[in-house]
Amino acid sequence: MSLLHTLGSAQNGGAEAYFVNLVGALTRAGVAQAAALRTHPGREAALRGFGVPTTILPFGQTFDFRTKPAIAAAARAANAKIILAWMNRAASLTPAGPWKRIGRLGGYYKLKNYRGFDALVGNTQDIVDWMVREGWPKDRAHFIPNFASAGAGEAIPRTSFDTPEGVPLLLGMGRLHSSKAHDVSLRALAMIPDAYLWIAGDGPEEAALRTLAEELGVATRVRFLGWRDDAAALYRTADVCVFPSRFEPFGNVVVQAWAHGIPVVAANSAGPSAIMTDGHDGYVVPIDDAKALAARTQEILTDPLRRTAFIAAGLRRIEQRYSEAAIVAQWRTLFDSLGGV
Repeated sequence: MSLLHTLGSAQNGGAEAYFVNLVGALTRAGVAQAAALRTHPGREAALRGFGVPTTILPFGQTFDFRTKPAIAAAARAANAKIILAWMNRAASLTPAGPWKRIGRLGGYYKLKNYRGFDALVGNTQDIVDWMVREGWPKDRAHFIPNFASAGAGEAIPRTSFDTPEGVPLLLGMGRLHSSKAHDVSLRALAMIPDAYLWIAGDGPEEAALRTLAEELGVATRVRFLGWRDDAAALYRTADVCVFPSRFEPFGNVVVQAWAHGIPVVAANSAGPSAIMTDGHDGYVVPIDDAKALAARTQEILTDPLRRTAFIAAGLRRIEQRYSEAAIVAQWRTLFDSLGGV
């Protein structure tokens, strides 16, 4: 008996990265798994490394007559008792059958795509409460947050990205999309004259962000790294993680920063404001407030005791609430309630 994952995204993003993390964690916990994915060389390689059989499918939207029956065939071949669908596209193409279906939601998705599913999992309590308000049965709505753990990878030489040793180094993580508010980080950087900023991610806003950096006069202190598979090394290299997302249901970057021992300054979008305690495990600033982001970042850079306290508090939060073992245990409890895998 096994668990089959379905994921129809071809993008690089937080949900997709967490998919790989959870598959790895469940593998380490001894859960037999298989996956049906849209093609993505990085994710395919990661699943091969876990020993997870993977079927590559088109996950098209119109006139895709292949994906749904192929998912059913993959489920039968894996003797899947549960299919876990990640996001809307996969959910809409995951067929009913003798297996149970779970939808995993990392945002406020269209619930029509999950009709007939046996359970939905939101990674924030707010998402779960929203599901219920939208009419989803409360007894089939479950809250399981994301876990975070320190990954492999030593700090890298700053000279790798033409950055002087000894200068304050800020790290921005996430897709180059307006919702991630990297523009706010650039405006904050203009108020921290001696700092450099590394932005790790790709997306449609890159050209606009590069232009803004030029206009602000900070282009010589900004490095656009593209999509990176060495997040752990980046966290260990930087001094402060800046995360001013305008819209963020959970905030993987926050818990990953905690797990890697780097203090974080985040905007008070839904996720960070729910999981962080301002002034205790980091700073939370208003959305779109570059001045506040700069001021709080400078406080951390100039106050070693506060930096140390934030790092310690973040690590405690991981141990108490967001550890791999704790989150895997919650998933296994849900699987067991549906007949087990």
